Amino acid sequence: MNSKGVPTTSTLALTQDPDDSRASGPSLDDLRREIDAIDDALHDLIMRRTAVVERVRGIKGDGVRLRPAREAAILRRLVARHEGGFPRAVLLRIWREILGATVRLQGPFSLAVHGGAEDEGQDCRRLAREEYGAFTPSTAYSTGGRVFRAVYDGSASVGILPLPREDDAEPWWPFLAGEDARTPHIVARLPFGGSGGPGGGAADAIAIARLDHAPSGDDRSYVIMETPEAMSRGGLKDELAAARFESLFVTSWRDDSEPRAWLHFAEVAGFVAPDDARLAALRGAEGGAPRRAFAVGGYAVPIDAADLGEPAAAEPRAPEPAPGPRRASNG
Repeated sequence: MNSKGVPTTSTLALTQDPDDSRASGPSLDDLRREIDAIDDALHDLIMRRTAVVERVRGIKGDGVRLRPAREAAILRRLVARHEGGFPRAVLLRIWREILGATVRLQGPFSLAVHGGAEDEGQDCRRLAREEYGAFTPSTAYSTGGRVFRAVYDGSASVGILPLPREDDAEPWWPFLAGEDARTPHIVARLPFGGSGGPGGGAADAIAIARLDHAPSGDDRSYVIMETPEAMSRGGLKDELAAARFESLFVTSWRDDSEPRAWLHFAEVAGFVAPDDARLAALRGAEGGAPRRAFAVGGYAVPIDAADLGEPAAAEPRAPEPAPGPRRASNG
C-alpha cells in the first residue's frame, strides 16, 4: 500500500487468486458439458443419417450396395472442407467406418481377402479392415484365383487383391479377361488416403466387385488387350499412346496352355467406359490380326498423403537375405 492506504499494483499481484483470471470464462465443468452436448448432437446426426440410408435401401433394391465413386466424392468433399486441429487422416478413418456400416445396413456385404504370401496377405487384410470397416465379415483365401472365384459366384461382395506388379509369377488380373456377365471389375484402389503412385507402394491393394466402374471426377482405369504375339513394354506404351491413352503401368502374361495368346494389362489415366471409342483402335489396324481389347474397371484416385497433412511414406527397405541356401526364382 502507498502512504494513503491504497493497494499498489505489486500488492495486487501478490494477493490475487490465480483462478480469478478465469472467473469471467467458462469453467472446466462448463466445457465438459459443452463437449457432452456436442457428442449427443453427433450421435443424433448419425442416427438421422442411418434412417436416410434405410430409405435409400428401399429405392436401390437388391444387389451390391457399394458405390465407390460416390464414396470417393463424399470423402474428398469432407477432407477439402475440413478445418482445425483434428487430423484429416483420422477424419477419413471415422467416415470409412460410417460408410462401411451403412453399406452393411442395406443388405448382406462381405469380403474375400487375399491371404497368400505372409506380408502381402497381412497388408490386404489390414487394408480391407480400414477401407470397409472393422466389423465387415471377411474370409481369407490363399490365392488370387480363389478370391476372384468367391466374388464371381457371389460368395463375397468384394475381393481384396494385391496391386498387380510387373514381376508377378502368377498374376490374378488375367481372370478379368472373361466376358461372362458375372465377371468382376476393378472398382477401387486401397488405401483411399495416402496411396502411392502408379505401380503401387509397399502396401497397396485392389478391390474387385460385380459392379461397373463409375466416374468420380478424378480416375484411373484398367484395360486388357489380347494379342497373338508378344509385345515389349515400349511397344505396348506406343500402341496405347497411338490410341490416345496415357499409360501409367503395363505388364504382360501368357498362359502356357494357350501359347498363341498374350494378355497385356495397362493402367491408364482418366475414366474409360466399356464402350470407349479408343478401345477400337487397340483391336488392330485394318488388315491386321484380330485382337480383343476391353476396359476392366478402375478406381477413384486416392487422396494424397500431403492433402491429409501426413509426411510422405519412406521407401520400403528390401529385406536382408536369410542365411542358408536359396531356391531359384521361377519368375
